[in-house]
Amino acid sequence: MARSLWADLIVSCETRHMLDSFAVRVAKWNPTINLVSKGSVRNLMDRHFVDSVQLSELAPVKCDHWVDVGSGGGFPGLVVAICRHNSAFPSRVTLVESDQRKAVFLRESVRELGLSVDVISERIDKVQFLAADVLSARALAPLATLCEYASLHLKAGGTAVFPKGENYQSEVTEALVRWRFSVVATPSVTEPKAAILLLKDITHA
Repeated sequence: MARSLWADLIVSCETRHMLDSFAVRVAKWNPTINLVSKGSVRNLMDRHFVDSVQLSELAPVKCDHWVDVGSGGGFPGLVVAICRHNSAFPSRVTLVESDQRKAVFLRESVRELGLSVDVISERIDKVQFLAADVLSARALAPLATLCEYASLHLKAGGTAVFPKGENYQSEVTEALVRWRFSVVATPSVTEPKAAILLLKDITHA
């Protein structure tokens, strides 16, 4: 049997304990508000946690404000906040989630974990400019739509971090019809055919 990615993940004991505690909360709340798909609960750590941790590791280390849109069950935004809780960067983490029940879950999790994280329970296109240094989103929308969100809230010189599936090249091609950006694609540790896209200089075509 293959060793799990979670078992091989290199994080501090404190961080692993916090991630484990958060996982318990996700499993407890999931039957009520469907934070993750029912089938992925059995593989929660490899499928959702490791997938989120790699975004924290690939994004710029020095950033003042990390904004995660469509945060859902806290992936990747709350996991990023846990991974970087003892770091000076980012100094702020903001989670944007329009589903009120999921926003309640996020606020309760932030409180239980003792984190300093803002949760905004509104549609991302209705939120005032958030001045993000890093903007992330996971399993939320096609890349062209994510570029729209990034253009609304990313500071000049900021970085958008978007995990995408094995058809990411097609999404890049489609997005370039409406947008211009520089992009670096890094293979995902959880699915080699998938990629983590880092976009900069996002402007209308």
